[in-house]
Amino acid sequence: MSTLNERPVVLCVGGHDPSGGAGILADAEAVRAAGAFPVTVISALTEQNTCGLSRIYPQAPAHVEGQCRALLRDCVPGALKIGMIGSAPLIDRLGTLIDENPDLPVVLDPVLGTGAGQRVADAAMLDRLRGNLIARSTLVTPNLPEAQTLTGALGPSECATRLLSLGARWVLITGTHDDTAEVTNWLFNTEGLQQRLDWPRLAGEYHGSGCTLASAIAARLALGAAMPEAVAEAQAYTWESLDRALRTGRCQLTPNRLYALDR
Repeated sequence: MSTLNERPVVLCVGGHDPSGGAGILADAEAVRAAGAFPVTVISALTEQNTCGLSRIYPQAPAHVEGQCRALLRDCVPGALKIGMIGSAPLIDRLGTLIDENPDLPVVLDPVLGTGAGQRVADAAMLDRLRGNLIARSTLVTPNLPEAQTLTGALGPSECATRLLSLGARWVLITGTHDDTAEVTNWLFNTEGLQQRLDWPRLAGEYHGSGCTLASAIAARLALGAAMPEAVAEAQAYTWESLDRALRTGRCQLTPNRLYALDR
């Protein structure tokens, strides 16, 4: 007699990275490693590898919305993780879906550029992020340059204040793009700084660390963790996956999100 093994579901919406370093594949691995189950909708196809991104092929917003609705009719996700969006019109459709599921925690990783430096968001997308999705997000997870682009502010605290004023309930600003000896991440809510965690900066460059972190947080929220606990645990997991990174191509290293399976 078999025993039904249920686990919380995380709906991930994001781009497909054929190299497996970032995007939907990163989301799925990080969610599964946490003990939740990923269901995925691809917002954009891409031409990219560990050295960078060449082209983005946004998927039709109606098709992305239809896939999300099909999944929402079938399962009850414990969290929604949004990564690369691909086009401004999709933002409004995602906002409608969030409004129709008001109890669904939303983790928004505002992907504005690749780890290799290519921009993936235009002015229209930035405007709709500021005016739509950020206000509907439980947690926004920009790195500091992304937070500066979204807000026009400089420091983490001022950036967070402006993102919170746009409606986000929590903001996690990461320091991965600094050149300091340690990576410092700051977690804020409307009451101010709630958590500061410092991590030894690892040598090398990594492809998909932001996707890994945001998805790992979403999975832990789906599993019932409170926000500070989910963020701290996800940061520790992400650092470990980077420390055990894989050389899969010529350029950036790929996080080893399934390191627990290593023999």
